[in-house]
Amino acid sequence: MATQAFEDIADTFDFLDDWEERYRHVIELGRAMPPMDPALQVPATKVEGCASQVWIMPMIQDGRFDFQGDSDAMIVRGLIAVLHALYSGVPVAQVGQIDAQAELARLGLDEHLSSQRSNGLRAMIQRIRQISADAA
Repeated sequence: MATQAFEDIADTFDFLDDWEERYRHVIELGRAMPPMDPALQVPATKVEGCASQVWIMPMIQDGRFDFQGDSDAMIVRGLIAVLHALYSGVPVAQVGQIDAQAELARLGLDEHLSSQRSNGLRAMIQRIRQISADAA
């Protein structure tokens, strides 16, 4: 049930030989993301449970989910970009049906992130799911 953007990331990961190259690719995805307006980096958009500073600002248009996100850590910005690829453009009612852990496991992220990063990633997923559930 992944979006084409996420499938493109999965295809790239399949092509890359080792985890260091994949890690660099995640960082590059984060660098390519447009920066979030600092005025949106407020307590209401902050994601609790992350070791780094993380903000997610939902944007729902025509019943489809989207968000802006940012972090003070480059790898986390990359993880936000991966989540953006997974969820952007999905109908709000279907966001909660995406098995994010399974999709991210396809990339090997579950095996290669520190426990703090994994906890933060779960917190971001939970925040996205809650936002979409509230909007549905």
